[in-house]
Amino acid sequence: MKLLHTSDWHLGMTFRGGVSYWLDQKYVINEICKIAVEEDVDGIIIAGDVFDKSIASQEAIQMYDEIMTYICASLNMPVYLIAGNHDGAERISQCNELLKKSGLYIAGSLDSKPYVVNCGDVDIYLLPWISTDKVKSVYSVGEDKIKSLEDAYKIVLDDYRSNFVEGHKNVLVSHAFIVDAETSVSDRAAEVGKATMIGSYVFDGFDYVALGHLHGPQQINEKIRYSGTPMAYSFGKEEHQEKSVTIIDTDNWRQKIIPIPQLHKRITLTGTFNELMKADFDEEILNGYVRLEVTDSYVGMDSMAAFREKYKNLLEVSCKGFEHDDAKITMTVDEFEKADTDPETVFKRYCEDILEETPSAHMINLFKNALVNYEKEVVED
Repeated sequence: MKLLHTSDWHLGMTFRGGVSYWLDQKYVINEICKIAVEEDVDGIIIAGDVFDKSIASQEAIQMYDEIMTYICASLNMPVYLIAGNHDGAERISQCNELLKKSGLYIAGSLDSKPYVVNCGDVDIYLLPWISTDKVKSVYSVGEDKIKSLEDAYKIVLDDYRSNFVEGHKNVLVSHAFIVDAETSVSDRAAEVGKATMIGSYVFDGFDYVALGHLHGPQQINEKIRYSGTPMAYSFGKEEHQEKSVTIIDTDNWRQKIIPIPQLHKRITLTGTFNELMKADFDEEILNGYVRLEVTDSYVGMDSMAAFREKYKNLLEVSCKGFEHDDAKITMTVDEFEKADTDPETVFKRYCEDILEETPSAHMINLFKNALVNYEKEVVED
């Protein structure tokens, strides 16, 4: 049996400032479907976060409906899908029993009975995003038994392992944060600290563990893999990641990593205004999603207009004039254009990028009052 492993589509995600990824998502998912056909797979695994928000937009729901209909009905391929932390567990699993008959298997929330799909001698276990409270409730265990998320996983997976059938191969689909796994900027939901991390040993006994949650494709060990997102959702590390899907062959457990073609390249360019304007880049870069790090001390509105003319999909600008110690404030293009007339925008970005916190309403009011007092002093002088 051959399975295609993907995850973290985040349908409906927009870039800060409202830039839609609609066309990019449609493009990469179409490429995934092409790969599934070319590799003649027997099913597609989606390891959580198919949506970006628990209450998905109508546009995202429509795209999801079209994709699942195409895969299950037109391609006649089953889909094994779990809810991630971004998905609305109850919403995504509506009409579950009916959808099973069409080949769409969805585990929305944890149940006392393991969700297992039997495929001959291969059993696929679907474990959606879980919390300690959910496991305590479903398995009726007390605080003394579950003191961490890792404890919760051990209880659930011990139960799953007790259902193993002799002679069968066992695939687990899960959405989790493994200790020592590598994160990306867009892993905004990968909580800071160790409270949500679990050791890879909790998955012992499964022949292959198809993970979602972290956005960079990576191998934890020979049996555990994150497929990563199908496209880059942030600058930094993700610019240099080759997005891919994993084909797993249950006959020999060989993994085949296949790159996913991208509609837009994501890239950061650094230089002065003159350097960035005179640079002779190829069309892939000029039409890509661009972040500019401008080394000049100031970038005015005329410069921004010129940048936007040259770089059609300019998303972010970082300017030396916004430096504080060794850090820079980065703004979306829309935020940058508001900055000359809206000091509040600059203040918010300062708090988020330098202080690493979102300013409260009280902080914003204090800033506004200070600004008013400063303007009065300037007028009086």
